[in-house]
Amino acid sequence: MVEAHLNGVRNAAATGWRVLERGGSSLDAVEEAVVVMEDDETFDAGRGSFLNHDGKVQLDALIMDGATLRAGGVGCVERLRNPVRAARKILSESPHVYFVAQGAEQFAAAHGLPLCKNEDLILPREVERLREYRSHLEEHRADLFAPTISHDTVGAVALDRDGNIAAATSTGGTLNKAPGRLGDSSLIGCGCYADNLSAAASTTGWGEPIMKLVLAKWAADRVESGSMPEWVAQEAMNYLKQRVNGHGGIILLDARGRFGIAHNTPRMAWATRTTQNQEAGIQRNGANGGFTSAI
Repeated sequence: MVEAHLNGVRNAAATGWRVLERGGSSLDAVEEAVVVMEDDETFDAGRGSFLNHDGKVQLDALIMDGATLRAGGVGCVERLRNPVRAARKILSESPHVYFVAQGAEQFAAAHGLPLCKNEDLILPREVERLREYRSHLEEHRADLFAPTISHDTVGAVALDRDGNIAAATSTGGTLNKAPGRLGDSSLIGCGCYADNLSAAASTTGWGEPIMKLVLAKWAADRVESGSMPEWVAQEAMNYLKQRVNGHGGIILLDARGRFGIAHNTPRMAWATRTTQNQEAGIQRNGANGGFTSAI
């Protein structure tokens, strides 16, 4: 599915770029880019996400505005096609930052977002993936979160004409996860963070180690201290591996338009678009790993 991932991140970057070209905010751009990937069944976000131990889709998402530090997040939602839309509603229309499960779905419905059946989010491909995984459970048990098993989180970062940055991340989590499990993606500072004074970041990969390091905030702080995002992104991956034996990927962007993309998974798809050029690719060493999108 390499070409499908490339097409997905290209489409996401193009959509976000159109928002920016029309004078839209970075917050609008990352929301729309992530929606494209949630709607794309290639990724572990929205419809087509990995199934949990109960055979259900449970989704998490976060969006954050670097200008105001306002953020919105949802966790363990089962009836939303686009959890990043709900996260944006929380950011814009609630004094709170985070809603989970039924409460998040109730908030979304009260603010005009349609609810769906969980079955509408499940693909036969993922039913078979879960069945196949369980048939080899003993050999997987020693390395439940191996980089080749189940990381396909999506995210976006953007800088707008007003000099504001934003980030968003969305995921279905890891394959066969326990019901109610939250990863890093929707937790502020872990899988997603944005601050005009430092950087916007979105991560993908094995959530538990990323959470332990509050990795998105860790990376943003180093940019604020003067390090180049290009170097910080790679340092973050080295830190993740060396400190807690974790794996994943990160996209990182500062308010000057400097960005970094790095990963220590076998592959990661990415796309960028700037006033100078556009580019897309899959950095790879072998089997499928984490995927994300950058603008």
